[in-house]
Amino acid sequence: MLLSMTKLLSYRGRTITTDDIILIKDIISAHPSDSRRALSRRVCEAWDWRQANGQLKDMVCRGLLLHLEREGHIVQPPPKQKPRQYRRKRPELVEVNTTAITRQLKEVRSQLRFEQVRRSPHEKLFNSLIEQYHYLAYAQPVGEHLKYIVFCEERPIACLAFSSAAFAMSARDEFIGWSKEQQTNSRHLLAYNTRFLILPWVEIKFLASHLLSNCARRISSDWQDLYNHPIYWLETFVDTERFAGTCYKAANWKYLGKTKGRGKYNKTQKKLTSIKDIYGLPLDSRFREKLRQ
Repeated sequence: MLLSMTKLLSYRGRTITTDDIILIKDIISAHPSDSRRALSRRVCEAWDWRQANGQLKDMVCRGLLLHLEREGHIVQPPPKQKPRQYRRKRPELVEVNTTAITRQLKEVRSQLRFEQVRRSPHEKLFNSLIEQYHYLAYAQPVGEHLKYIVFCEERPIACLAFSSAAFAMSARDEFIGWSKEQQTNSRHLLAYNTRFLILPWVEIKFLASHLLSNCARRISSDWQDLYNHPIYWLETFVDTERFAGTCYKAANWKYLGKTKGRGKYNKTQKKLTSIKDIYGLPLDSRFREKLRQ
């Protein structure tokens, strides 16, 4: 006897079967006046398809429904609104005191204050500083992310940003030693250091590695507070054409290897971006065990 449930494809870690297509078609038929967003949420609720923090995977599901439509499996209602052309809106600029700060780390250590500014009044200040002074400028993170400003005597001196980690990275995945299923289930327990900026008027030797170490001690708790789950691993890329990665080495981050230079969305084997060194930092002595659960 043939099984009625046949696998059609995998999408973002979820296997889609013929029975799933029937369910989606039934939802579309039962709610003909719904928007595509509303239908996506209904599908998520039917599957109980949620992020680690309990929120529905609405945006992922919308991408899935669009993919299924393009493949001819379903027909969605027409969009209720025409998609807007996106133009990056630069963050509002916030003026700060740029007087030089030249000190020894031991002189300012007790005066340093970390502030997690995601969803706080200081988030505009963070965005402005990154836009003005980081060589990559500001880019709005997608998914879970945290933003830190480090203050010294109420003046901002540094910014750090972390977001969701890459889906797959061979050097990291080999180091962790997890399976594809474990990777899918536990990737939300990893975070990627997307931005690290010490403001250009700040000259404090050994400050960078000191800040990385301090941030590593608190980020898991901060992630738990905002997203209801901890973090067991940090990672980052260092552009070898600009930097040597000295501060990451000094903060005990582990060198894992190099990128291929193909970029995130490049499907060819051609080098399109600069080669970057990959660094990782376990935040728990049992990180492998916890990530493989």
